[in-house]
Amino acid sequence: MSATTDVPARVARGPRTVRRVAGRRTAVHAALAGLLLGLALLALLLGELRLTPREVLDGLLGSRVGGSAFVVRELRLPRLLLGLLVGAALGLAGAVFQAVLRNPLASPDVLGVTQGASAAAVATLLLGGLSGWPVVAAAAAGGVAVGVTLQVLAGRGGAAGQRFVLCGVGLGYLGASVTAYLVTRADLRQAQDALLWTTGSLGQASWPLVRTLGLALLVLVPLVAGLAPRLALLQLGDASATALGARPERTRALLLVLAVLLAAAATAAAGPVAFVAFLAAPLARRLLADGSAALAGSALVGAVLVVGCDLLAQHALPGDVVAPVGVLTGALGAPLLVWLLVRGPRPA
Repeated sequence: MSATTDVPARVARGPRTVRRVAGRRTAVHAALAGLLLGLALLALLLGELRLTPREVLDGLLGSRVGGSAFVVRELRLPRLLLGLLVGAALGLAGAVFQAVLRNPLASPDVLGVTQGASAAAVATLLLGGLSGWPVVAAAAAGGVAVGVTLQVLAGRGGAAGQRFVLCGVGLGYLGASVTAYLVTRADLRQAQDALLWTTGSLGQASWPLVRTLGLALLVLVPLVAGLAPRLALLQLGDASATALGARPERTRALLLVLAVLLAAAATAAAGPVAFVAFLAAPLARRLLADGSAALAGSALVGAVLVVGCDLLAQHALPGDVVAPVGVLTGALGAPLLVWLLVRGPRPA
């Protein structure tokens, strides 16, 4: 579960080893993309109205009108794309947090970002009586506010040590307590409306929400990719990174800001989908086994987790029960976490 990046892992590697590692990385990414494609097809086919692959294709291409085309384009496709974007954002955010903080336990769930977003959304919903986009905006602002507070509390150099994580744990408990208090004082109808912001769900998926989150990722993901080489230099140590032209404190701060924005955007769109950010990077690093931070792999694993768990939540539970996706990610994430901890750190 090491959070190292490419540069240290490649030290003393010969050309043959580098080619083998690159080949494995390509194969793993292709396998994850293929799995995601298969899950996407199932998400479009399955439901109360079972569709054929031809009906799905016609609906996607716009060559058919009527009930099946509406189900594909207006119901299933937005939900699928929202799950994909949320999972990718959370997986990438978790990978950045763990690599920058050099702590496999660091994630938006642990650092209080998702709890802060949830608390702000629930407060806007229950105290302000608002709904829709004001709640989504409040959730994003709440996550960002936690990130800013963490930077202030950790102080200069705090992002390189344990203070940042410990402050995040405290803020996470505070946010969860605020959310629980607000829900307990609400009536039944209001509590049901707040369910999204306590468990995480894709049931509210719509094209405007998908476009908004997509635009956010279109800005944030290239920025993270642009800083990836500097992230690799940080793993050599501050002195070496500085000698190579990097500015460690500034790089850490920028990467943490981007990770907070990714997590806040995903939580604003779907609520706190548990364990995805926490598990995506460790799973991706184990699959790649190359010592890298596995940024792209973590995004793919996060998308697979959310889309796959949403499929199970919709179609695999007994009694035709449809559960929020956060319930499934939490139920499956807990044993996966135990397994990762039992296996212990694995050198890449």
